[in-house]
Amino acid sequence: MPRSTVARIDLEALRHNYRLASERAAPALSMAVVKADGYGHGIVPVAQALADDAPKYAVACLGEAEAIRDAGLLQPVVMLQGVHAPEDFGLCARRGFEPVVHGHHQLDWLAQTGARPAFWLKVNSGMNRLGFQPDELVQVMTRLDAMGARPGLLGFVTHFACADDDKSSMTREQTLCFEQATAAWPELMRSVGNSAAHFIHDQPLYDWSRPGIMLYGGSPKLAQTGPELGLKPVMSLEAPLITTRTVRAGESIGYGAGFVADRDTPMGMVAIGYGDGYPRHAGTGTPAAVNGQRIRLLGRVSMDMLAVDLSNAPDAKAGDLVELWGGAVAVDEVASCAGTISYELLTGITARVPRVYI
Repeated sequence: MPRSTVARIDLEALRHNYRLASERAAPALSMAVVKADGYGHGIVPVAQALADDAPKYAVACLGEAEAIRDAGLLQPVVMLQGVHAPEDFGLCARRGFEPVVHGHHQLDWLAQTGARPAFWLKVNSGMNRLGFQPDELVQVMTRLDAMGARPGLLGFVTHFACADDDKSSMTREQTLCFEQATAAWPELMRSVGNSAAHFIHDQPLYDWSRPGIMLYGGSPKLAQTGPELGLKPVMSLEAPLITTRTVRAGESIGYGAGFVADRDTPMGMVAIGYGDGYPRHAGTGTPAAVNGQRIRLLGRVSMDMLAVDLSNAPDAKAGDLVELWGGAVAVDEVASCAGTISYELLTGITARVPRVYI
């Protein structure tokens, strides 16, 4: 019989979060970002669950777009990283994928192949990862006209660097840069809004927003958890207690003797570790829950196990399920304790943890 370590995926919570994103984005429409295997939740089940709500999906790359189409879903799929080979443009045209063109080499490929998919142009408004410089757009548009590709252009996208931080002025600066760069083509659509931008007062989201982490219940904002923003946790990561014992005062637990008990402490071992994707850097004090009671981790996380303090749950016994994150413990809390973000935790759960869809 397999161990009962599992990631439970609440698809109704997912739909709630998408609808909240849509409400906050209105009158803009919202494309559901399902890249990275649906942020670790399973790209096909996630896309299927949102099929009646989302008019468009967004992914990073071609393989993810094909997974959606192969599942029988017909909505357009935006490829945020664009294509990685010239022949991919033809596949995009045939299968209804909308690549984001962000560099001159991709324009070269578009000209060479003669394929004419619908596509977007990426504008570098200050994040300096991908995109054409604002002062290049006139040249780019002239080139698209010359190659006959202009009719396929849907619009412009950019990406915010600091939308999670309400104290930063960078989002306003990027918005102004983007508006000025694209003002000459008002007939084309625009998209700027990542999850964090949905929670910025008076932030324009134009024609399409791109909610990602918020769909899965993780917070896109600094110093706030998903539930504090009205989001519902979608993944509940659970694992069983496999033994309990009392650690005597002065005794240590686990590798490196990282925790030494200052009093007799009821302790349990939980069947999950960094081999399952639970963060190794989550140390003593990281919250968890069992039988409705919040508890804390003790010592160093091992590959397959971790220790918890059962002082707040003295009746817990082997076989009881421990929630590592979910409804009782926000994934953002765990991420903070581990010095990371919920994005990394959710996408990092490994294949040996089965996903169970509710």
